[in-house]
Amino acid sequence: MPFLMTFCQWLEQTALGSGIRDSLWLFPAIETVHLFGIVLLVGSTTAFDLRLLGWVMPRQRLPELAERLLPWSWAGFAVQVVTGFLLFASAASKYYGNTAFRLKMGMLLLAGVNALLFHWTTYRDLGDGDTPLGAKLAGGVSLLLWFGIVAAGRFIGFV
Repeated sequence: MPFLMTFCQWLEQTALGSGIRDSLWLFPAIETVHLFGIVLLVGSTTAFDLRLLGWVMPRQRLPELAERLLPWSWAGFAVQVVTGFLLFASAASKYYGNTAFRLKMGMLLLAGVNALLFHWTTYRDLGDGDTPLGAKLAGGVSLLLWFGIVAAGRFIGFV
């Protein structure tokens, strides 16, 4: 897609992209904050997913756990979006063609679709009884996708 590559080339040549790329400390500082965002996002979603699967906290009510963890997930996601964009801006053309980056973005899209489907459907049925099969499935898919996203993110610099 020529438009996307043109956008990537423009973005990395902006003051923002070149400033991050040319700075000795800015890229590593942003990447560190990006990692903190991963901890917030993946940590909170993993705790909830493990509960959905029934592997931890069996006495914890799912709606209450969701209420406590969802703000942490959103905070982590916000940090990820901002810092991820900044990191992308520093070498957008390079990332655009990177297989691991594309895999990460694809899994991120699937994780978002999984979360939307869960919240639009199965989430409404969570209560004190047994966890519905659809919720367990959503939790398992979420776990696989988030760990895949983290792994793909680590591979971006090596492929």
